[in-house]
Amino acid sequence: MLSVIRGIIHSKAGLFIAFALLAVLVLSFAGGDLANLTRGTGDAKSDTLATVGKEAVTVPVVTKELQGQLQSYQQQQPGLDMVKFVAGGGYEPTLDRSIADLALQQFGQKQGMVISKKLIDGQIASIPSLAGPDGRFSQAVYEQLLARQQLTDREVREGLAQQMISRQLIFPILPAAQVAQNVALPYASLLLEKRQGELGFIPTRAMGDGAPATDVEVNAWYKRNIAHYTIPERRVVRYAMVTADQLKAQTAPTDAELAAAYKAQARTFTATEKRDLVQVIVADQAAANALLAKVKSGTSLDVAARAAGLEPSNLTALDKVGYAAQSSPAAADAVFAAAKGALVGPVRSAIGFAVVRVDKIEQSAGKTFEQAKPELIASATKTKTLAVLGRIHDAIDDSVANNRATFDDILSQQKLSANATPPLLSDGRDPNDPTKKAAADFMPIVAAAFAASPSDPPQMVQVDPTGGFAVVSLGRVVAPGAPPVAQIRAVVARDFQIDRARRAARAIANDIVAKANKGQSLAALFAASGVKAPPVEPLNTSRAQMTANPKGAPPPLVLMFSMAENSAKLLEAPNNQGWIVVKLDKIDRGNATGNTAVIRATQDDLGKVVGREYAEQFSNAVKGVIGVKRNAAAIAALKARLLGQTAAN
Repeated sequence: MLSVIRGIIHSKAGLFIAFALLAVLVLSFAGGDLANLTRGTGDAKSDTLATVGKEAVTVPVVTKELQGQLQSYQQQQPGLDMVKFVAGGGYEPTLDRSIADLALQQFGQKQGMVISKKLIDGQIASIPSLAGPDGRFSQAVYEQLLARQQLTDREVREGLAQQMISRQLIFPILPAAQVAQNVALPYASLLLEKRQGELGFIPTRAMGDGAPATDVEVNAWYKRNIAHYTIPERRVVRYAMVTADQLKAQTAPTDAELAAAYKAQARTFTATEKRDLVQVIVADQAAANALLAKVKSGTSLDVAARAAGLEPSNLTALDKVGYAAQSSPAAADAVFAAAKGALVGPVRSAIGFAVVRVDKIEQSAGKTFEQAKPELIASATKTKTLAVLGRIHDAIDDSVANNRATFDDILSQQKLSANATPPLLSDGRDPNDPTKKAAADFMPIVAAAFAASPSDPPQMVQVDPTGGFAVVSLGRVVAPGAPPVAQIRAVVARDFQIDRARRAARAIANDIVAKANKGQSLAALFAASGVKAPPVEPLNTSRAQMTANPKGAPPPLVLMFSMAENSAKLLEAPNNQGWIVVKLDKIDRGNATGNTAVIRATQDDLGKVVGREYAEQFSNAVKGVIGVKRNAAAIAALKARLLGQTAAN
């Protein structure tokens, strides 16, 4: 399950992924389901994970970044949580990146590097999610995001400056490495190498359930695998809804309001006539008369106008008032008195003389007050609803800001109904009821609660496009922890039995591997094992074909290309499914001599690897110059807390 994570965080490139994420990471770090951790313990010593120069890498900084990393990986692996992420190796590389970032920032500043305000402004403005309805950067959207994520503008700018200094120091190093052709040749030849072998599979399920697990076995298994059963932090969310449906009695328009709206929109409901026109404006009347005569003789208006060096204009869906505004009242009278297809002119317009052809006439019947009433009611109700919601929103905002009103105070003042969720995970699930998950439109409420601390004032979160919102408060924080073994005995017993069957399958597979390595036939060994297993399959591919797979090569092929000829090895299948036996029968060595395309591609790839190695060594050297001291006890304590092995403070 954690193969994607391990593949990235243990690579040479993993250390520098943060440099490419820039503003997106800075804005997505904050909040999340570890808000209690991001505020530290109140003990400055235990809050510092490492000292870099004269600055500290703290628990809040690292937990924010861990949450951002987790949210990113959850898009690829939805079932991933913080416990699994840390257990899979996500903690240490994230801490290392935080240390490296801070060291590079201080080193860059010592060298006189400065990130200008204008450059940071540009980075913030270029973030797509901060665009308003017009597609441009919206200060309002930016401020809303800061409030939602509990960040300040200063924190964002400092984070961006640090990332940008790191990037400017590291990025020039990456493409700097050059690899000679004779160095690349053996690696290019490897790409052309072909291998043939066989694959067999011993399924775990073929071992059967075996005897029921005893209490001793269940308890021992539970203790050894406590992290697997640990439930991440949960939160009880208290909230009160303020929506349009609740305000219907206050927002229903009166007859007087509807009559006033009808009068104000009289032009909308009056019978109208709209026309499509083709118009040519001529500077003087004589030229306009000449143009009109040419059209009447049989030449189309468009052709005659262009022959005279003029460009006709197409005016669509204009009413008389609209046309008069851009020409003259007299011209409008003449044009709107003409029949469809008629030529009008020359008539004096605002900037000359117009010759006009009427192409289309569209009549629109007006509406009486009664006919317009449904439309007026909908419009007036929407306007009144937004106004009432706005007043309530502002009243709550003022009460919180000026009077420090609590959630219960707001309920009493606004006569709202309180609701509370069961303890939820940050993704909206209730571990005690796996069949239920928070609806998508409720997730902003959950996110607000996980971004808050117990001492924070109530927040207001928009919940629908009509302006409805929820007043949200953090009710209770349930620290990470595993339920008592007695409560989940059936699950633990099942897991123990699966592992027992997995170990039994491994013993059979190991025996097959040992005999295959002595020259016995893989197919014969599987047949003699007595296990109901799939038929042995042939393997036949080249290294180039394997590496070209955009989804990554299957693990059995990767293993086969790391083996010696006439050997067999064992590979565990994911999710305790069983054991794969891979046997390599033949290697056809490749030779890239004279294959210019393959050699050049290999040179490029090796150059990137060497460049990343240079970058890592440069980062290590910078840390040596700046000075890094790690607080081993605090690092271990935070990891244990993230794994749920100790209670959160």
